Amino acid sequence: MEEERKVAGIYIRVSTEDQAREGFSLGEQEEKLKQLCDYKGYEVYKVYCDAGISAKDMEHRPKFQEMLKDMKDGKINYIVAYKLDRVTRSVRDLEELISQLEKYNTYLVCDRDDVNTSTANGRFFVRMLTVLSQLEIEIVSERTKFGLNGAIKSGHLPGQVALGFKKDGNRKTIIDPATAPIVKRVFDLYLQGKTFLQISNIFNEEKVLNKNWKDTHIERIINNRLYMGDYEMYKRLKEWKNVEPVIYMNVVDPIIPRYIWEECQAQKIINQRTYTRDRVYTFFQKLKCPHCGKIMKCKGSGGKKRKYVYYNCEDCHENIRESYVEEEFKKLLVNY
Repeated sequence: MEEERKVAGIYIRVSTEDQAREGFSLGEQEEKLKQLCDYKGYEVYKVYCDAGISAKDMEHRPKFQEMLKDMKDGKINYIVAYKLDRVTRSVRDLEELISQLEKYNTYLVCDRDDVNTSTANGRFFVRMLTVLSQLEIEIVSERTKFGLNGAIKSGHLPGQVALGFKKDGNRKTIIDPATAPIVKRVFDLYLQGKTFLQISNIFNEEKVLNKNWKDTHIERIINNRLYMGDYEMYKRLKEWKNVEPVIYMNVVDPIIPRYIWEECQAQKIINQRTYTRDRVYTFFQKLKCPHCGKIMKCKGSGGKKRKYVYYNCEDCHENIRESYVEEEFKKLLVNY
């Protein structure tokens, strides 16, 4: 009876330079695995290499996905790796992988971990190794979060320093006497009834900090809880991934009293309720800047030119008249 061919796909991966220094370099993995295949009598079909990619999941590793496709196409029936954590560190992904291996009569062999999924004991051993590997990742993650929480509570904040603050010699966030008065003035002007745009125009006329102030700059200052002493983490992730922000209270000395910040938030809600558009912008939120691709804002002329409506890109300073857009849109409809 003819012996079944054992065709192997060698999978190698490194995610960081540290792994390469610890003996997990791509070259060393490939050399040792080719020796293993030669010893076991495996025919090497291809070497699949994911360089600088984490084992967090299987979906975002292009060469790993290519290897799985070759397995499904019957081109390989063995997957050979240096260690199990080169393949996956996720219990969920491992269960899915073992299911795929069984479906396509393919086996996983790991040199350093003495893994072989061709037996029930081998599959059990693989699951145990992955559980321990994931436990290690979660422990490290918890320690990292604990250390970050402690740093934030002591005033060592990550990221760029907000206007009005600076870092001292110990990298702690403290009030900057040179710029803090600008922040106080923003809040004062807003409570006096000035809009974001009006405040930015005042600062541009006075050449405050010699920068080009925009209404969005003023809005960010008004919304920043740090100015009353609180640090808000994951604020942007709330919009992108629906992750609730974490608020650390009283981590830095406040530039403004807490009641001032809260009054400004209340005033902002009032302004939003009372604001109504007195123009109709046909292409509102529908036009992108031809240079940078950013959604263009609506802009209307005043005085005698009040009838003219424009769409503006804040970054590229591109202005497009609505009448021009209408003409081009009509041409498209006619030619469609």
